[in-house]
Amino acid sequence: MSPFPHLFTPLDLGFTQLKNRILMGSMHTGLEESYDGFKKLSAFYAKRAKGGVSLIVTGGFSPNFRGRLHPLSAQFSTKMAVRAHSKITQAVHEHEGKIALQLLHAGRYALHPFSLSASSIAAPISRFSPSKMSQRQILGTIRDFATSALRAKEAGYDGVELMGSEGYLINQFICRRTNKREDSWGGEYKNRMRFALEIVKAVREKVGHEFIVIFRLSMLDLVEEGSTHEEVLILAKALERAGVTMLNTGVGWHEARIPTIASSVPAGGFSWVTARFKGEVNIPLITCNRINTPHLAEDILASGQADMVSMARPFLADPEFVVKAQHNKVKEINTCIACNQACLDHVFKGKRASCLVNPQACYETEFVMERVLSSRQIAVVGAGMAGMSFAVTAAERGFDVVLYEKTDKLGGQFNLAKCIPGKEEFKESIRYFTEKLKRLGVDVRLNQVVTPLVLKGFDEVIIATGVKPRVPNIKGIKHEKVIDYQTYIKERPILGSRVAILGAGGIGVDVAMLLTHPPKQDLDAWLKEWNIDKTLSFAGGLASFSHEKASKEVWLLQRRNGKTGKGPGKTTGWIDRLVLQKRGVSLLGEVEYKKIDDAGLHLLIKGKAMLLDVDNVILCTGQASVNDLVSKVMQQGQKVHVIGGAQNAGELDAKRAIRQGVSLALRL
Repeated sequence: MSPFPHLFTPLDLGFTQLKNRILMGSMHTGLEESYDGFKKLSAFYAKRAKGGVSLIVTGGFSPNFRGRLHPLSAQFSTKMAVRAHSKITQAVHEHEGKIALQLLHAGRYALHPFSLSASSIAAPISRFSPSKMSQRQILGTIRDFATSALRAKEAGYDGVELMGSEGYLINQFICRRTNKREDSWGGEYKNRMRFALEIVKAVREKVGHEFIVIFRLSMLDLVEEGSTHEEVLILAKALERAGVTMLNTGVGWHEARIPTIASSVPAGGFSWVTARFKGEVNIPLITCNRINTPHLAEDILASGQADMVSMARPFLADPEFVVKAQHNKVKEINTCIACNQACLDHVFKGKRASCLVNPQACYETEFVMERVLSSRQIAVVGAGMAGMSFAVTAAERGFDVVLYEKTDKLGGQFNLAKCIPGKEEFKESIRYFTEKLKRLGVDVRLNQVVTPLVLKGFDEVIIATGVKPRVPNIKGIKHEKVIDYQTYIKERPILGSRVAILGAGGIGVDVAMLLTHPPKQDLDAWLKEWNIDKTLSFAGGLASFSHEKASKEVWLLQRRNGKTGKGPGKTTGWIDRLVLQKRGVSLLGEVEYKKIDDAGLHLLIKGKAMLLDVDNVILCTGQASVNDLVSKVMQQGQKVHVIGGAQNAGELDAKRAIRQGVSLALRL
């Protein structure tokens, strides 16, 4: 019997059937606009279809020029597009998968001067003010959606998803926040939801009844002047009557200052939103956001919160997620840790998306696994993320690998990261690589201090010995008040009530989070911390709650100018900063450290002397590479490669470390 009976029950849509309840949610990868991108996209989607997902939704394609996210972004509206996309649909169908094209009009989120919206109100995340759409432009855009849907059918797509959430154009018409019109497309709610309904009706008329039409409905806007629950429910029922096949859950506008998919969001933290619509409509409901394990997906379906689960980033992490779950090989799943560092952070920087724990994602045609003709003996020193990623990839290729680790556990710096509130899932990456090392028969030797003599006889040596905390040159640095971040996280000594953290990079932010984390943080507490009203009594789902400050008084300090406490992630740094501010952490920049003594920490802030009467000082002042073996092994005449923190300490960069390990193993 399957351990996930609900997950692998087919979903009958009447005119077609989905083989399981798992949808691969829409992700923009950057391949949509890149040279030879459709060949790469075909390989990307084909691998996920082969891995067992029942229905894939592509990244967003605009139905016309003005709806593009930026001037060069993807559009789907021509016969030429039909020919190009046919490669994608064919590749997915060859593996018995289904695929839907997402149609997305950016509206006021467009990063170009030709943007249009319901009203001429600029978005806080775009420097361009949109033009108010005329009646002619509204009707033309409705036709464009319908034409693109028909083109999608011609290209072999099994359906389309209409992006009606996240604050894009359709959502902009629906909400009073962005629709200040006084004509038949604005004002009272029946007029504001008219644009969405007319698009659905036009699409259904063009494509016929035997074609999947998903509407991504913003069930929880998380912005002021957002839709009320009653309004969303009215729209959901109207969409069903208009011919929508399934409703997909949308949570939060892009401009909302509330996290919805970051690692700090509790797993499955928004499935309760979808559950509020069960029994209100008769079409399947899809839930999403922070669902990354088959157990969680099964629980959501078994409890009746949704009819289908959508996962996006988990399919970057592991294209075989579904088939592994189906055959009860859950330990072999490479779990998404919701770090955003190689997916969303890349996309928002205009780079190709990938995955921190799986660098082959979106590089399927470039990072090709080929078995070696003759094996070589390779020693890997250091079993952090760089060393483990190299070891498993090299072993898969047929190399004979010995992995040395001086401590009693695998995982390196991830053993620290998993202790940080909101990063507990980092332990899953350690589990995944550990299991893979066992499966591949890699010779793992723990508690092994490696000398050059130990490495003699190996054909190649990989140095992945990581980093150690950098100790700054500050008078009194050896005072009993002082502790480095590694020692603090590992040993968790009792600290005083007033603590200064030196260094506000990713490590400093993590330590501040750990120091100020409330004793109890379940889903309800997390929702309250972010002012999310679970009763849905307020417009947009927002209320105002009182917040208690942390029990410790904490200062987070950095030398450089600029925002303090952002952390390294483009799409997550703002979250950390807001949390620390809510907890009363003092964020100070342009600091010069003078000395540490019994009185506390002596500083200069913008040239002005200050004494912080602190009980403890935690050093998060960077790292130094540990690579003492390199020159000695090279003197033995052996070929040496240095990867990860041993090659470049910098900020702790697991993305670079894992990618270096995989890349090197594929090149040898």
